[in-house]
Amino acid sequence: MQGYQSLSRYYDLLMEDARYPERARYILEICRRFGHEPGQICDLCCGTGSLTRELKKLGADVFGVDGSVEMLSEAAQRGYKEDINILYVNQLMQKLSLPCPAGTVVCTLDSLNHLTDEAELKQTFKAVCENLNSGGLFIFDMNTLYKHREILGNNDFVLEADNVLCAWQNVLCEDDIVEITLDFFEEEKNGLYSRCSDYITERAYSLDVIKNLLTESGFEVLGCFGDLTFEAPKDDEQRVVFTAAKK
Repeated sequence: MQGYQSLSRYYDLLMEDARYPERARYILEICRRFGHEPGQICDLCCGTGSLTRELKKLGADVFGVDGSVEMLSEAAQRGYKEDINILYVNQLMQKLSLPCPAGTVVCTLDSLNHLTDEAELKQTFKAVCENLNSGGLFIFDMNTLYKHREILGNNDFVLEADNVLCAWQNVLCEDDIVEITLDFFEEEKNGLYSRCSDYITERAYSLDVIKNLLTESGFEVLGCFGDLTFEAPKDDEQRVVFTAAKK
């Protein structure tokens, strides 16, 4: 999997605004509104397991899947510290293969944007569909074209937390692909700084493309909302949430 070798240590620094407890409640509310019993939930691309743990705290039967061993190691350690026992599985989202179909698959916080090839995105949708019970829900979000063109674009950012500084540099390329270089500087005990870097890419797709790929992959699109809302996405929406049911 691209990136995340060193990013796993600092991932939560970049996701401080993720609002995991609210996001977990939102996912379960989506299920309720569509009259869906969540059953066993697969948190696909679970990263460090922050959302997985919040779903578990709400009583969900949930497990995590991620393509990065480093991310899963962080997730396991954090679960141990919080005394929360969760199963984590190392699999690429494009090749998802569960021993038993899940009742619900969730994939949040731009994970699917890392698939910069439309064929890979469709492959992932098909894999999710194959690993869902009939009528099971696929709840996921993706960054929008607006965010890639207007917010990320060719912009640079600096993030700081405790003794870590992150220099974030973006390059907007063709097909609304953003190349992201992340340099982390962590202060050592001797006053010097260690540096490590990661490089990742993300692509934004139009809502119509996403909906068509879902339909072609065996899903019925039930809803498309602005992030953490039940309203239609606005023109300047940075993240949209899809709910689709396996036909």
